[in-house]
Amino acid sequence: MNPLPSEEYVHKCTTACAGCTSSLSLRYVLKAAGPDTVLVVPACCTAVLQGVYPATAMNVTVYNIAFAAAAATAAGMAAAFRRQGRSTNVICYAGDGGTVDIGIQALSGALERSTDFLYICYDNEAYGNTGMQRSGSTPIGAVTTTTPAGKIDQKKDIDRIVAAHNIPYMATASAAYPQDLYAKVKKALSIPGPKFIHLLSPCPPGWRYSAERSVEVGKLAVKTGLWVLYEREHGQLKINPVSKTAMKRPVPIEDYLSVQGRFRGISKEAERALKASMEQQHRRLLAEEAGAC
Repeated sequence: MNPLPSEEYVHKCTTACAGCTSSLSLRYVLKAAGPDTVLVVPACCTAVLQGVYPATAMNVTVYNIAFAAAAATAAGMAAAFRRQGRSTNVICYAGDGGTVDIGIQALSGALERSTDFLYICYDNEAYGNTGMQRSGSTPIGAVTTTTPAGKIDQKKDIDRIVAAHNIPYMATASAAYPQDLYAKVKKALSIPGPKFIHLLSPCPPGWRYSAERSVEVGKLAVKTGLWVLYEREHGQLKINPVSKTAMKRPVPIEDYLSVQGRFRGISKEAERALKASMEQQHRRLLAEEAGAC
C-alpha cells in the first residue's frame, strides 16, 4: 500500500476523547483534501474537539455553524468560490444527528441543487456530543440515554435516501481502513457536483468499550457485514473486496455486539432483526452491483 501523506492538518491539541475515530478519520480526510479546504461543521463532537480558544487543532479554515445549516452554508460557500474561479474544497463534516435527523432537509436541498461539495457524515450512531441520546442512525437493540432498554426501531437508511438524489458519487468508509477512506475522499474531490461519504465512527464512551479497541471494533463492523464498504460512481455500484468476503464468510455478529456495552442484554428478537436487516441490505447491494435492479 502507498503511504499516506506526511502533512498534518489536525494537530495533537484536540480535546477529543481517547480512541475517537471521528477525529482520526478527519485526519485522513484532510490529508486527502490538502490545505485549500474549508470545513463546515455543525453542532457535533467535531465542533468541540477543535481545541480551546485561542488555540486550535485545525490547520485549515473551519466554519462552525448551526445544527441544521451545514449543507445550506456549504452550498452558498461553494457557489461563491466557483464564481471567483477558485477550486477550494468545501467539505461538510457532520455527525449523524446533524445529517440523518436535524440537517436532512438542508442536505437534500444541496444535493438536489447539484452543489459542488463533499458531505461527510461521521456516524457514531447517536448524539454523542450531548450524552449519547438515540438518533435516527442508532441501530435496533442499542442502549442510549434515551433508550435505556435498547432501541426498538430500525435505523434510518440515509444511504438510500442520498442515492435517490442521483448524485455523481457516494461511498461508505471507516477509519479502520485508512487507505480506503483516503482514496475515496481523493476520488470524491476530483468529481464535480455533490458527493457524499458515510463514515462509521465507533465511539468508546458512547458504545462502552475500551478506547484502545476502536480500530478493532471498526474492523469487526465490516467483517461481520454490519457495515458494508462500497462506492457508487455515476450510478455504478462497486462493493469493496473486504465486504464481499464478509458477505460470503462473515465473522459472527456476536463478536461485534459482545465487545460493546451498549448491546449488553440485547434481546434475541432485536438481534434477529439486526441480522435480518443486514442480510436484506446484502441482497439489495449484490443485486445492484450485478445490474439486477
